[in-house]
Amino acid sequence: MNAYPRWQQPLVKQALEYSRIVVLSGTRQCGKTTLARKLASGNTGYLTLDDPQTLAAARNDLRELVRHNYSTLIIDEFQRIPELLLAIKQAVDEDNRPGRFLLTGSSNILAAPTAMESLAGRVHRIRLRLLTQGEMKKVKPGFLKVAFSRSFKSGKIAAAGRKQLLDLALRGGFPEAVKLSGAQRRKWYGNFIESLLQQDLKDISRLRRHGALRDLILVLAAWSGKYMNISAILSGLGIQRETAESYIEALRLLYLVELVPPWTRTDYAQVGKQRKFFMTDSGLMASILGWKPGALNPDQAGKLFETFVFNELAAQVDAEEDVRHKIFNYRDQKKREIDLLVEREDGALL
Repeated sequence: MNAYPRWQQPLVKQALEYSRIVVLSGTRQCGKTTLARKLASGNTGYLTLDDPQTLAAARNDLRELVRHNYSTLIIDEFQRIPELLLAIKQAVDEDNRPGRFLLTGSSNILAAPTAMESLAGRVHRIRLRLLTQGEMKKVKPGFLKVAFSRSFKSGKIAAAGRKQLLDLALRGGFPEAVKLSGAQRRKWYGNFIESLLQQDLKDISRLRRHGALRDLILVLAAWSGKYMNISAILSGLGIQRETAESYIEALRLLYLVELVPPWTRTDYAQVGKQRKFFMTDSGLMASILGWKPGALNPDQAGKLFETFVFNELAAQVDAEEDVRHKIFNYRDQKKREIDLLVEREDGALL
């Protein structure tokens, strides 16, 4: 796992040179801690709020926790104490040198408007997605530049058959899971979901009905690649709409699910407005649904592959340093559809 070159490493290193606070966030077990510690120098401190003693000390005296003489203090899983952000804000206002704090977190608590308002001008956010095929093959991201310029080089990339592509999708991108066999990987994913329910969700919600959320996660995994339809998702689940929406939002904050907005910059009055729903790892999706190699019907294979492609494409978008891109879906009332559409900041479309 340590050998994989993460595409976000140069972005984090660069951000520490000019921003007082850098937040590296992503789902549990995506490699945040490994990447953060790679960036540590001789004068870097490290604390993890996964450690019970450190967590208790932090709750007892936040100001003492953030008072340091390091060039950078790394605080792992900072979302465990949301009040920590206010103490850090005060610390960087007193000492405004760049690179003071590198925070890693498994939930997107900075999505709250109040959090961003309090840290405006002080924080740089970077998302770390799961391992991509490019990172596993130790190549730099460049697909978007090549695709927009139409400069693909024939023969540079070996062709892959259907079985090989589905095997990659079934494996997914969790660093610990990619090296495991199919049976071992399914067990790892099962433990991952349990850890999520028992620990991570407590940090961001008052979730009590674990059984209901397990049922919802199963349905959501099968929904990946489809247009968001809460009424259809809840059919037969016995969960109220308001509760389900709060659960889905919690899973989104934990980077387990993602919604792709519709592309509506068009004069056509018939354009659809639905968001498209995706699991953020095709391997986790397949494990939740019990899908195995050689036993996928065409509909299952299509959903799995589209989820896999979305995750790879989203990572390419996040890793692009020079030009910003956004991912959309397109569907009009005549059901003409583009699964995934990438818009470059100058309006060019892929």
